[in-house]
Amino acid sequence: MAEEAPKRRALPWPGRAGIQKFLVINAGVFLLSLGVYFFKFPNNFTTGGVSGLSIILGRLIPIPALSPAMLMSIINLALLGVGFLFLGTGFGFWTAYCSVMFSFETWLFEKLFPMDRPFTDQPLLELCFAILLPAVGSALLFNSGASSGGTDIVAMILKKYTPLTDIGKALFASDGLIALSSCFLFGMQTGLFSLLGLFLKAFVVDSVIESINLCKFFAIVTSRPQEICDYIIHGLGHSSTVIDAMGAYTRAGCKVVLIACRRGEAVRLRQKCKAIDPQCFMFITNTSEIIGKGFRTV
Repeated sequence: MAEEAPKRRALPWPGRAGIQKFLVINAGVFLLSLGVYFFKFPNNFTTGGVSGLSIILGRLIPIPALSPAMLMSIINLALLGVGFLFLGTGFGFWTAYCSVMFSFETWLFEKLFPMDRPFTDQPLLELCFAILLPAVGSALLFNSGASSGGTDIVAMILKKYTPLTDIGKALFASDGLIALSSCFLFGMQTGLFSLLGLFLKAFVVDSVIESINLCKFFAIVTSRPQEICDYIIHGLGHSSTVIDAMGAYTRAGCKVVLIACRRGEAVRLRQKCKAIDPQCFMFITNTSEIIGKGFRTV
């Protein structure tokens, strides 16, 4: 009697969250490539990192085949190989993926849309896009637990093999030297724009990350907590924490309902609370770090 062939195990299909993460990461890489190729490279804005280093090497090595886009691809792939050598394959799949895609998309833009001059004669306007687009792209990557590789891989290696405690400051100092060198290679105006872009980059990335994760925290002082909690559970799909409290002036007992929700839900919750208890008192604050069920995980 013939043996039955073993059944093949079905490959796990990524869920909705996995597909959403994949799309967000690719959108981040696309914005990063867009800003670097179309605005940083033509204006020689050396705001640090691998892209800034490739612009400088492109000036020091005047070989037509070695354009800044090609040099950036070579450096990124080289750092990726170094990362695998020193950190092993577990240093981050998404970092490796983003590094390869970033290099590929920049190279593809160079082949499809060759540029020998900036879009406009307004360097400040070009700097805004050179900072904003990569900042939004980097924020999307960081928020998804990924990065574009490059100097991030250097930071991982330094953190593992050296006693340096503040690698961020060391990398910021190296980025500053890269930006400062553009003063001598491309003129004082380009150098000052590069230094300005270096300082703005960190603030813009942090602001975008906080804006993406921005939620609302409510502390609702009310005498009708059960109805408000029922709406939170059944209307918003969240839970809440109820605390016993007492008014300092009236000495009357009351409850404080604590809840964190997203911005769109905050408007509905505010209106519903006032409809349920017109005398309720609400403290509403912004928060960008909510870790727990229904929000983010560590």
